[in-house]
Amino acid sequence: MVVGIAGGTGSGKTTLADLILRRMGPDRIGYLPHDAYYREQRDLPLEERAKVNYDHPDSLETELLIEHIQALMQGQAIDMPVYDFTIHNRKAETVRVEPRQVILVEGILIFVEKQLRDLFEMKIYVDTDADIRFIRRLTRDMGERDRTLNSVVDQYLSTVRPMHMEFVEASKRYADIIVPQGGMNPVALEMVIARLQTLMSGEIDVDSQRNQSAP
Repeated sequence: MVVGIAGGTGSGKTTLADLILRRMGPDRIGYLPHDAYYREQRDLPLEERAKVNYDHPDSLETELLIEHIQALMQGQAIDMPVYDFTIHNRKAETVRVEPRQVILVEGILIFVEKQLRDLFEMKIYVDTDADIRFIRRLTRDMGERDRTLNSVVDQYLSTVRPMHMEFVEASKRYADIIVPQGGMNPVALEMVIARLQTLMSGEIDVDSQRNQSAP
């Protein structure tokens, strides 16, 4: 079973994914963040890498993510890329991900591409107010990615916000479940976990559920 968690930058989707992983256990869930699949840019100088629009679907190697999900569904382990946001490029090492009962995929743009979207049996969208999302992104980028205040604000205004309106917000219509406030919503978290446990127990036919919820 493949589950997708989407939402805007700073919405709390990673927090929600982490809580689900902790509650259900890494022995039952394989985790693939879409952020790990930003394209290799070793041939570009750092100054050029910094100018790339990382909020556009073209910046991500989604075709590789799809291949990896399909391999896991067939019981094959994969080597997931590791992305370094401080240098805007992939690291040399990879992370081994073994097949699990549930594959949890998380990212801002995972509902945009139909081929990827169609792999999800459950599609969750985390919906959080824009001001809260911006504050969270500002804090994260300055604290974890060595970004300056001006660079974060410039990027937000030039690419993050317009791409959110064009792609991320528009993809919300494909969600089966919309979660306000992400991991800060314990009621929604319990509902999602209960639903996953029911699906994993085999009490609900996943294929029939997918057909009923398909747009």
